[in-house]
Amino acid sequence: MTEEYDVEELAPYDPMPHGPPEVGLGPWPGGRAAWPQESHYDPELLEHGDRRNVVDRYRYWRLRAIVADLDTRRHGFHVAIENWQHDFNIGTIVRSANAFLAAEVHIVGRRRWNRRGAMVTDRYQHVRHHDDVPALAEYLRSHADGPIPLLGIDNLPGSLHLETMPLPRRVCFLFGQEGPGLSEQAREAVDGTFSIAQFGSTRSINASAAAAIAMHSWVVQHADLGGEDAWRG
Repeated sequence: MTEEYDVEELAPYDPMPHGPPEVGLGPWPGGRAAWPQESHYDPELLEHGDRRNVVDRYRYWRLRAIVADLDTRRHGFHVAIENWQHDFNIGTIVRSANAFLAAEVHIVGRRRWNRRGAMVTDRYQHVRHHDDVPALAEYLRSHADGPIPLLGIDNLPGSLHLETMPLPRRVCFLFGQEGPGLSEQAREAVDGTFSIAQFGSTRSINASAAAAIAMHSWVVQHADLGGEDAWRG
Protein backbone atom coordinates (compact mmCIF):
# COMPACT_ATOMS: atom_id res chain seq x y z
CA MET A 1 0.00 0.00 0.00
CA THR A 2 1.38 3.42 -0.93
CA GLU A 3 1.31 6.00 1.82
CA GLU A 4 0.19 9.50 0.92
CA TYR A 5 1.72 12.63 2.40
CA ASP A 6 0.78 16.27 2.38
CA VAL A 7 3.92 17.70 0.82
CA GLU A 8 3.33 21.09 2.42
CA GLU A 9 3.60 19.53 5.90
CA LEU A 10 6.94 17.84 5.20
CA ALA A 11 10.06 19.82 6.03
CA PRO A 12 12.68 19.76 3.25
CA TYR A 13 15.46 17.25 3.86
CA ASP A 14 18.69 18.91 4.91
CA PRO A 15 21.63 16.46 4.80
CA MET A 16 23.78 18.90 6.83
CA PRO A 17 21.45 20.69 9.29
CA HIS A 18 24.37 22.30 11.11
CA GLY A 19 26.25 23.35 7.99
CA PRO A 20 29.03 21.56 6.08
CA PRO A 21 31.77 20.00 8.23
CA GLU A 22 34.88 22.14 8.52
CA VAL A 23 37.80 20.83 6.51
CA GLY A 24 41.37 20.80 7.79
CA LEU A 25 42.73 22.43 10.90
CA GLY A 26 42.69 25.90 12.39
CA PRO A 27 45.71 27.92 13.58
CA TRP A 28 48.45 25.96 15.35
CA PRO A 29 47.42 25.75 19.02
CA GLY A 30 49.48 27.66 21.52
CA GLY A 31 50.37 30.62 19.34
CA ARG A 32 53.69 31.52 17.74
CA ALA A 33 55.70 30.34 20.72
CA ALA A 34 54.50 26.78 20.08
CA TRP A 35 55.13 26.73 16.33
CA PRO A 36 57.31 23.89 15.01
CA GLN A 37 60.62 25.12 13.64
CA GLU A 38 61.21 22.66 10.77
CA SER A 39 61.64 24.41 7.42
CA HIS A 40 58.82 22.51 5.68
CA TYR A 41 56.20 24.29 7.78
CA ASP A 42 54.51 27.39 6.32
CA PRO A 43 54.22 30.34 8.78
CA GLU A 44 51.06 31.61 7.04
CA LEU A 45 49.33 28.27 7.50
CA LEU A 46 50.51 27.93 11.09
CA GLU A 47 49.05 31.34 11.88
CA HIS A 48 45.77 31.15 9.98
CA GLY A 49 45.07 27.43 9.70
CA ASP A 50 45.25 24.91 6.88
CA ARG A 51 41.98 24.22 5.04
CA ARG A 52 43.54 22.76 1.89
CA ASN A 53 42.54 19.50 0.25
CA VAL A 54 45.50 17.55 1.65
CA VAL A 55 45.83 14.58 4.00
CA ASP A 56 46.62 15.35 7.63
CA ARG A 57 50.20 14.20 7.12
CA TYR A 58 50.79 17.41 5.14
CA ARG A 59 48.89 19.89 7.30
CA TYR A 60 50.75 23.21 7.60
CA TRP A 61 53.43 22.09 5.10
CA ARG A 62 54.67 24.40 2.36
CA LEU A 63 53.51 23.46 -1.13
CA ARG A 64 57.02 22.82 -2.44
CA ALA A 65 57.79 20.67 0.59
CA ILE A 66 54.77 18.47 -0.10
CA VAL A 67 55.79 18.05 -3.75
CA ALA A 68 59.36 17.21 -2.74
CA ASP A 69 58.14 14.55 -0.31
CA LEU A 70 55.79 13.05 -2.91
CA ASP A 71 58.69 12.95 -5.38
CA THR A 72 60.57 10.56 -3.10
CA ARG A 73 57.90 7.87 -3.50
CA ARG A 74 55.98 8.43 -6.72
CA HIS A 75 54.76 5.33 -8.51
CA GLY A 76 56.04 4.05 -11.83
CA PHE A 77 52.98 4.80 -13.96
CA HIS A 78 52.24 7.92 -16.01
CA VAL A 79 48.86 9.14 -17.22
CA ALA A 80 48.25 10.86 -20.56
CA ILE A 81 45.01 12.44 -21.81
CA GLU A 82 44.16 13.61 -25.30
CA ASN A 83 42.79 17.16 -25.24
CA TRP A 84 41.41 18.13 -28.64
CA GLN A 85 38.00 19.41 -27.52
CA HIS A 86 38.60 20.81 -24.02
CA ASP A 87 37.53 17.55 -22.38
CA PHE A 88 35.98 18.21 -18.95
CA ASN A 89 37.22 14.83 -17.70
CA ILE A 90 40.84 15.99 -17.57
CA GLY A 91 40.57 17.70 -14.20
CA THR A 92 39.03 14.62 -12.60
CA ILE A 93 41.72 12.40 -14.13
CA VAL A 94 44.42 14.67 -12.71
CA ARG A 95 42.80 14.44 -9.28
CA SER A 96 42.81 10.63 -9.47
CA ALA A 97 46.43 10.68 -10.67
CA ASN A 98 47.33 12.62 -7.55
CA ALA A 99 45.40 10.22 -5.32
CA PHE A 100 47.21 7.21 -6.78
CA LEU A 101 50.54 9.12 -6.92
CA ALA A 102 51.30 8.99 -10.63
CA ALA A 103 54.82 9.85 -11.74
CA GLU A 104 53.61 12.45 -14.25
CA VAL A 105 50.47 13.61 -16.03
CA HIS A 106 50.65 14.41 -19.76
CA ILE A 107 48.19 16.66 -21.60
CA VAL A 108 48.24 15.93 -25.35
CA GLY A 109 46.86 18.49 -27.80
CA ARG A 110 45.42 21.78 -26.59
CA ARG A 111 47.49 23.38 -23.85
CA ARG A 112 44.52 24.86 -22.01
CA TRP A 113 42.37 22.49 -19.96
CA ASN A 114 39.61 22.85 -17.39
CA ARG A 115 41.23 22.65 -13.96
CA ARG A 116 38.05 22.85 -11.94
CA GLY A 117 37.69 19.09 -11.53
CA ALA A 118 41.28 18.79 -10.33
CA MET A 119 40.40 20.53 -7.06
CA VAL A 120 43.89 22.18 -7.12
CA THR A 121 45.59 18.76 -6.98
CA ASP A 122 47.47 19.68 -10.16
CA ARG A 123 49.71 21.82 -7.93
CA TYR A 124 51.15 18.63 -6.47
CA GLN A 125 51.63 16.82 -9.80
CA HIS A 126 54.21 17.13 -12.56
CA VAL A 127 52.01 18.06 -15.53
CA ARG A 128 53.60 18.11 -18.99
CA HIS A 129 52.18 19.25 -22.31
CA HIS A 130 52.78 17.60 -25.69
CA ASP A 131 51.57 18.96 -29.02
CA ASP A 132 50.50 15.54 -30.29
CA VAL A 133 50.71 11.82 -29.57
CA PRO A 134 53.98 11.28 -31.52
CA ALA A 135 55.62 13.92 -29.32
CA LEU A 136 54.39 12.08 -26.22
CA ALA A 137 55.63 8.76 -27.60
CA GLU A 138 59.06 10.24 -28.31
CA TYR A 139 59.28 11.66 -24.79
CA LEU A 140 58.48 8.25 -23.32
CA ARG A 141 60.93 6.42 -25.60
CA SER A 142 63.78 8.75 -24.62
CA HIS A 143 62.96 8.98 -20.91
CA ALA A 144 66.00 9.39 -18.67
CA ASP A 145 65.16 6.22 -16.73
CA GLY A 146 64.66 4.15 -19.89
CA PRO A 147 61.82 3.67 -22.38
CA ILE A 148 58.28 3.68 -20.99
CA PRO A 149 55.60 1.57 -22.76
CA LEU A 150 52.51 3.48 -23.93
CA LEU A 151 49.23 1.61 -23.42
CA GLY A 152 45.91 2.99 -24.62
CA ILE A 153 42.54 2.23 -23.08
CA ASP A 154 39.70 1.64 -25.51
CA ASN A 155 37.30 -1.21 -26.21
CA LEU A 156 38.79 -1.88 -29.64
CA PRO A 157 38.98 -5.28 -31.35
CA GLY A 158 42.06 -7.08 -30.08
CA SER A 159 42.32 -5.10 -26.85
CA LEU A 160 43.62 -7.10 -23.90
CA HIS A 161 41.49 -7.47 -20.80
CA LEU A 162 42.62 -5.18 -17.99
CA GLU A 163 41.30 -7.63 -15.40
CA THR A 164 43.67 -10.41 -16.46
CA MET A 165 46.71 -8.66 -17.96
CA PRO A 166 49.93 -8.11 -16.01
CA LEU A 167 50.62 -4.37 -16.10
CA PRO A 168 54.21 -3.19 -16.56
CA ARG A 169 55.71 -1.54 -13.48
CA ARG A 170 56.75 1.40 -15.66
CA VAL A 171 53.99 2.37 -18.05
CA CYS A 172 52.01 5.31 -19.43
CA PHE A 173 48.25 4.97 -19.74
CA LEU A 174 46.76 6.99 -22.60
CA PHE A 175 43.10 8.00 -22.56
CA GLY A 176 41.16 9.50 -25.45
CA GLN A 177 38.38 12.05 -25.62
CA GLU A 178 35.01 11.36 -24.11
CA GLY A 179 32.90 9.79 -26.87
CA PRO A 180 35.29 9.04 -29.75
CA GLY A 181 37.95 7.46 -27.53
CA LEU A 182 41.52 7.22 -28.75
CA SER A 183 42.28 9.18 -31.91
CA GLU A 184 43.62 7.42 -34.99
CA GLN A 185 46.98 9.00 -34.28
CA ALA A 186 46.93 7.53 -30.77
CA ARG A 187 45.93 4.06 -31.99
CA GLU A 188 48.94 4.03 -34.29
CA ALA A 189 51.37 5.21 -31.60
CA VAL A 190 50.46 2.98 -28.65
CA ASP A 191 52.28 -0.26 -27.88
CA GLY A 192 48.95 -1.94 -27.17
CA THR A 193 45.42 -1.33 -25.92
CA PHE A 194 43.35 -2.78 -23.12
CA SER A 195 39.67 -2.67 -22.27
CA ILE A 196 37.63 -2.76 -19.07
CA ALA A 197 34.94 -5.41 -18.67
CA GLN A 198 31.37 -4.09 -18.91
CA PHE A 199 28.08 -5.90 -18.49
CA GLY A 200 25.36 -3.32 -19.19
CA SER A 201 23.92 -1.70 -22.30
CA THR A 202 26.22 1.32 -22.59
CA ARG A 203 28.99 1.17 -25.19
CA SER A 204 31.60 2.72 -22.92
CA ILE A 205 32.16 4.16 -19.46
CA ASN A 206 33.16 7.70 -18.61
CA ALA A 207 36.80 8.47 -19.44
CA SER A 208 37.65 9.67 -15.95
CA ALA A 209 36.06 6.55 -14.43
CA ALA A 210 38.08 4.35 -16.81
CA ALA A 211 41.26 6.21 -15.86
CA ALA A 212 40.63 5.67 -12.16
CA ILE A 213 40.01 1.96 -12.71
CA ALA A 214 43.24 1.60 -14.70
CA MET A 215 45.31 3.44 -12.09
CA HIS A 216 43.83 1.41 -9.27
CA SER A 217 44.57 -1.79 -11.18
CA TRP A 218 48.23 -0.74 -11.33
CA VAL A 219 48.16 0.00 -7.58
CA VAL A 220 46.72 -3.45 -6.82
CA GLN A 221 49.53 -5.12 -8.78
CA HIS A 222 52.52 -3.01 -7.82
CA ALA A 223 51.97 -0.66 -4.85
CA ASP A 224 52.79 -1.39 -1.23
CA LEU A 225 49.21 -1.41 0.01
CA GLY A 226 50.20 -2.17 3.56
CA GLY A 227 52.99 0.39 3.78
CA GLU A 228 52.96 3.50 5.93
CA ASP A 229 52.60 5.71 2.84
CA ALA A 230 49.20 4.24 1.96
CA TRP A 231 46.18 5.76 3.66
CA ARG A 232 42.46 5.18 3.46
CA GLY A 233 40.22 8.18 2.75
